[in-house]
Amino acid sequence: MEPGAVQTAVRDANLKGRGGAGFDAGQKWSFVPMDEAAIGPKYLVVNGDEMEPGSFKDRLLMEGDPHQLLEGAIIAAYAIQADVVYLFLRWEYRLAARRLERAIAEAYGHGLLGRGILGSGFSLELHLHISGGRYMCGEETGMLNAIEGRRANPRSKPPFPQTAGLWGNPTVVNNVETLCNVPHIINRGADWFRALSWTAEGGTKIYGASGRVASPGAWELPLGTTLRELLEQHAGGMQPGYRFRGLLPGGASTDFLTTDHLDIKMDFASVEAAGSRLGTGTMIVLDDRSCPVGMVLNLERFFARESCGWCTPCWGGLRQAVQLLEGLEAGRGREEDLAQLESLAAMLAPGHTFCALAPGAAEPLGSALRHFREDFERHVREARCPWSER
Repeated sequence: MEPGAVQTAVRDANLKGRGGAGFDAGQKWSFVPMDEAAIGPKYLVVNGDEMEPGSFKDRLLMEGDPHQLLEGAIIAAYAIQADVVYLFLRWEYRLAARRLERAIAEAYGHGLLGRGILGSGFSLELHLHISGGRYMCGEETGMLNAIEGRRANPRSKPPFPQTAGLWGNPTVVNNVETLCNVPHIINRGADWFRALSWTAEGGTKIYGASGRVASPGAWELPLGTTLRELLEQHAGGMQPGYRFRGLLPGGASTDFLTTDHLDIKMDFASVEAAGSRLGTGTMIVLDDRSCPVGMVLNLERFFARESCGWCTPCWGGLRQAVQLLEGLEAGRGREEDLAQLESLAAMLAPGHTFCALAPGAAEPLGSALRHFREDFERHVREARCPWSER
């Protein structure tokens, strides 16, 4: 297959990026200059950072089948005619690193990486890059800066990485799970891949669940499996003595969904229509014996700590949100604090900050204020956390 044909096959399969944004993978590849329009080396970056709280699917893929990821990366690199692949790995993933290092050495040993792969004339180098360990490295341009040895601050767009990425050269950044789908699309075809899904969005998805469910874990299922099936059948329902109140459907930086949303299909379009995002597809479940204010405080502390400080609304706004939530939990909350938190959630919305860190942090905060308003008001009214004695 010619590189353009590989791009077309992935685009026809309707493979949405599995890292959270859900952008069409084949379309992203098509933005890379090809043939005479391409100047200098081109790069593929594999995003294996996975520092989103509640997400663990990519770790399972890298530990369980590293060769699948390498094959997907090699095919993707061929499709955009990349010269070098950087596999950017979260530093805590020590077992994944060992298995990837061994798999990369085996791939080189069998002529699947290096000069003139399988006599094709296509050459590719692949390097494992262990992260220094910051959440901001998961943002694609922050990741590029980190690979270049710079501080992991986001870059302005445009230009986009597909035309000006690593060292100013065309670069594509793809998530681990996204690339793991690519070999199967090429082997079996776009029609086969689309038919795996319950919706128009193609393929399967690795869903996960954590929290007070009976069987926390991860499952590969048709994209569009309902939230109810995931919770009740695969996660085994709630643990004895606990009732379901809500969940974050795709890691920490998504909006809460509640019992009213249990029958939605877990695909990108359906979850967005319900007022949240599919994100990574790994759910964090809130039960009736856990404080939603405390849960949100825990998340906002994480996001505030991980802010790179590049823009004021992010580092200042998140810090202020943490202080207000800490006051509520400690019994110092005032009625006007709730209005201030709502204002902060609006201020941190998309378009108000340099990258998506702060808007993602605002999603659990703003949606908790909408869905669990009474819990916030009880903290003010009773001057304490109502769950503190449970």
